[in-house]
Amino acid sequence: MIKEFKEFLFRGNVIDLAVAVVIGAAFTAVVNSLVKDIITPLIAAIFGTQDFSSLTFTINGSQFFYGNFINALIAFVLVATVIFILIVKPMNMMAARKKAGQAPADPTTKICPECLSEIPIAARRCAFCTTELVK
Repeated sequence: MIKEFKEFLFRGNVIDLAVAVVIGAAFTAVVNSLVKDIITPLIAAIFGTQDFSSLTFTINGSQFFYGNFINALIAFVLVATVIFILIVKPMNMMAARKKAGQAPADPTTKICPECLSEIPIAARRCAFCTTELVK
């Protein structure tokens, strides 16, 4: 069991996933700092509010911190934008280039010359009109 566990741990995808989680956490900390220390003060300079995290409203004695939500929303949009630009777009471009270099797959069906139905490529007789097909 220990041997299997060791093989599982040292499989490439487990280590890659661990590295991705650590880098993702570090990147999230950087983006949160960017939002809190740079972007929010810029927005505050334009609109006059000094700190979004202090924005609240109260209903029946319950306090809602919608400013923290605004900060988290800005951080999420930034992370999603960076991931899209730096990871998703390049991967899609690589997949398109790889696909462009491949030959199209061999057809698995053909059209019956009599009834124009789609039938398997190896068929000797049409299943719809029973026409005998010439190879």
